[in-house]
Amino acid sequence: MAMSVVNFLSGMKILEDIKSPINGRITVVKNLGMKPYIQVGGLTQSGGVVKGVWKNTLKKVASSKEQVARVLILGLGGGTVAGLVRKFWLEAKITGVEIDPIFVALGKKYLGLDEKEIEIVIGDAQEFISVHGKRKTVHYDLILVDMYIGDEVPKKFETLSFMKKVKRLLSKDGSIVFNRLYYGTKRSEAVKFGKLLEKVFSKVNVHYPEANVMFICKQ
Repeated sequence: MAMSVVNFLSGMKILEDIKSPINGRITVVKNLGMKPYIQVGGLTQSGGVVKGVWKNTLKKVASSKEQVARVLILGLGGGTVAGLVRKFWLEAKITGVEIDPIFVALGKKYLGLDEKEIEIVIGDAQEFISVHGKRKTVHYDLILVDMYIGDEVPKKFETLSFMKKVKRLLSKDGSIVFNRLYYGTKRSEAVKFGKLLEKVFSKVNVHYPEANVMFICKQ
């Protein structure tokens, strides 16, 4: 359901409010003087603060990783991360996997996702990595994992099995970045997740932008 509601006190305008069978209520918001961003349950998922979190992190990755030919984004959302990847690595081939087609449609409509020049795969990330892991024909220099439904990561993406499957898609000198929320009860969940990562990857660096923690992992 398209909407155009303005909060005169804050300058906030709701451009669209729609219900997804996967994410529930998705809202496209624009504040005065800012570009649109997409929220699920009041939590920003694409655009807005998400851009700052990932820009800070990718800058850190780029400082030690000049050559990136292939990038895989698990949890494409509205395409914010894809746009940042394109700025850091102009020639990289980017593949983005997103289970919610409504999110992708909103990204194209409001966030310029069509302009990012990426391959978009609508489907489940677990199925994607299982199929491509068996083929062993394509390896990625950088894999970005950002799969939230609201403020929760589906349990199947928190297992050692999933981490090992993602690792198989990584090139020899590649890096994987896992994004986790890091406030309130989310802190203990993130710490527990980080300990699992240390069982799978030889090196796990921790980075703290905003209210998030980013785990930068190497083979």
